[in-house]
Amino acid sequence: MDFFELITSLTPVLAVFLFLVILRMPAAKAMPISLAATALLAFFVWKVPVVQITAATIEGLIIAISILWIVFGAILLLNTLSNSGALDSIRNGFTQISSDRRVQLIIIAWLFGSFIEGAAGFGTPAAIGAPLLVALGFPALAAVSLALIADSSAVSFGAVGTPVIVGIKQGLNEGASLADIVEKGLGGISINQYLQEVASTAVFIDLFIGTFIPVILVMMLTRFFGENRSWREGLEIFPFAVFAGLSFTIPAFLVATLLGPEFPSIIGGLVGLAIVVPAAKRGFLLPDRPWNFPKNKQEALKTTVVSGKTIPLWLAWLPYLMVAVFLVLTRIDVLPLKGLLREVKVGWGSILGTEISTFFEPFYLPGSIFLVVVALTVVIHKMKGSLIKETFSHSAKTMAGSIIALGTAVPMVRIFINSGVNAAELDSMPMELAEMVSGLIGGNWPLAAPIIGALGSFISGSATFSNMMFSLFQFSVADNIGADTDVVLALQVLGANSGNMICVLNVVAAASVVNLGGKEGTIIRMTLIPMILYALLAGVIGFIILM
Repeated sequence: MDFFELITSLTPVLAVFLFLVILRMPAAKAMPISLAATALLAFFVWKVPVVQITAATIEGLIIAISILWIVFGAILLLNTLSNSGALDSIRNGFTQISSDRRVQLIIIAWLFGSFIEGAAGFGTPAAIGAPLLVALGFPALAAVSLALIADSSAVSFGAVGTPVIVGIKQGLNEGASLADIVEKGLGGISINQYLQEVASTAVFIDLFIGTFIPVILVMMLTRFFGENRSWREGLEIFPFAVFAGLSFTIPAFLVATLLGPEFPSIIGGLVGLAIVVPAAKRGFLLPDRPWNFPKNKQEALKTTVVSGKTIPLWLAWLPYLMVAVFLVLTRIDVLPLKGLLREVKVGWGSILGTEISTFFEPFYLPGSIFLVVVALTVVIHKMKGSLIKETFSHSAKTMAGSIIALGTAVPMVRIFINSGVNAAELDSMPMELAEMVSGLIGGNWPLAAPIIGALGSFISGSATFSNMMFSLFQFSVADNIGADTDVVLALQVLGANSGNMICVLNVVAAASVVNLGGKEGTIIRMTLIPMILYALLAGVIGFIILM
């Protein structure tokens, strides 16, 4: 690549940091500009045909619709529970577990979020966890930023293992079968056995990183959102935070090693909740004095209950329980629901005569499950017609900024990914970038492997897409330098996890749910350092393992 080609390939990354992070423009303004810049440079510098750019844009719009469907469902569920009075009951119920905000954060963002990630994936944990934290009295910025950071380790096995089972498996294919270099490298073991090795290695490395995510969460909470701006107040519950971290990572490691990549996050989240919630009630490893926000800030952030009703705690939690149960039931292969829901597809094959195709399954998306739960909640909580109408109206109005932001961010990403069709005799932009980095790093590749995975998630908006995009590349580099391919692919998986924290699509979606549109750059600034730390630690540990 020459200088102009390098700048072109970096445009989606540079544009996001320039407009969102540095200039602090709202995503609804920054992303249309970024899309225009990416499209123009793709045409003039990368020499991508107009039809390919247009087809990629259409593909992005279709994908954006599927994401917006999830966001709308999450917003509607939040507003329904708020207006029915359920959120007030949930808030009061958490004080019975612990009034300590640090404990509440760990239980909701880390453990409950990990379970939801394992069941649904695709940004759902932040879309559910962030508004629940806001309803409990957390500042909206804290809720979104910390929920995104917490949604990291569990991403490896989100949506019942999709990043590994679909992302890596499809990424190692050339056409309809495994690439020759992969076939030779497997040494006679099946691809499913190999994926289990990758999954087990990824969680083993994550025992030394993911276990400490709850510590990072509580330290950031007390430092940036506490009255005293203190790191020490977060470290006060270091033993409890590590205990909560291990309560997820150890079960996840055992499941990944013994059973495979489908259920580590689901079972890890459930086991963690079963261990940590009773321990928190008993004050196990907790200091005597609970930590809270300043009273004036806390009172200002309480959710207004429109209905005026008091909902019993079990009834208030029932919608979230239904979401969890429905997500699991619709994701298990042996049950008929998954096949039935996936029969209906919306999309476009061979868009404008190109090889670009995209489809989504509307009934299988978490957004549809949210809507079913909303309908059941309206009946169970006996909401009045006028209140239901107001809830739908308010939810729809909050979507305006998200429609613009996601409707331009996703097409930008798809132009970037589909740039391999060009007259400049170049690979796609992400592959050219990866090739350049591998040439610079050489034998120290394990240090860079997670960065490539993070770049993939940041740009594509999905750990699954990142793994699909870069798995064969990572495998080839590992084979060339004589490194264990399963370790390097595990680093790709962990890097994709870290990129999930700053992924523009997830940030925009989560911010929209808590009415924080326009603050996307601020959120990325909050999550950037933990993301870099996660990826660097993964690289260092992988490097040590391969020495």
